[in-house]
Amino acid sequence: MEVQETRVQTDRIFTIPNILSMARLVGVPVFLWLILWPEFDGPKADGWALLVLAFSGVSDYLDGKLARRWNQISSLGRILDPAADRLYVLSTLVGLTWRGILPLWVTVLLLAREAMMAVMLLILRRHRYGPPQVNFIGKAATFNLMYAFPLLLLSDGSGWLATLAAVFGWAFTGWGTTLYWWAGILYVVQVRRLVRADTTAD
Repeated sequence: MEVQETRVQTDRIFTIPNILSMARLVGVPVFLWLILWPEFDGPKADGWALLVLAFSGVSDYLDGKLARRWNQISSLGRILDPAADRLYVLSTLVGLTWRGILPLWVTVLLLAREAMMAVMLLILRRHRYGPPQVNFIGKAATFNLMYAFPLLLLSDGSGWLATLAAVFGWAFTGWGTTLYWWAGILYVVQVRRLVRADTTAD
């Protein structure tokens, strides 16, 4: 009976954690539009963009915590949560690079990691495995980047606040990028073990 209840919980779609993840996904195009608005002769809306990004960070923390506390860990949530993380990272990379705040080489480095992960997912799908669970290092990397990006956006100005934001923003960017690649390498090792075990079983 307990096993059946757990299965029902994991099959649910409209749970509070999943709704939070869905809201984060809806915020992605809104954030990208706000951050790029000045590039299309619109007003500078960095404050609103920072609010959307702050909401993303808070909801990212809450959806995982609530899912575990309320026993609402779902298969859909395991897809939505990392998807929202990646889309926010990608949209922020596009926006900050387009505006010249983030150097192209940093963007290429982070996008290369995403390309590597896409290849790993294709390999897992070929061997009939689902996407790997998000590990602690991957979450830590995302948190660092989520701190880095708003700080770098805030640094696009003048005065002591912009200078301070630049210092801490680049520190978080360095830590986040390093952890992002570390987590990616761990995923590659995990995929390699699964594929090797699958091949041995055959």
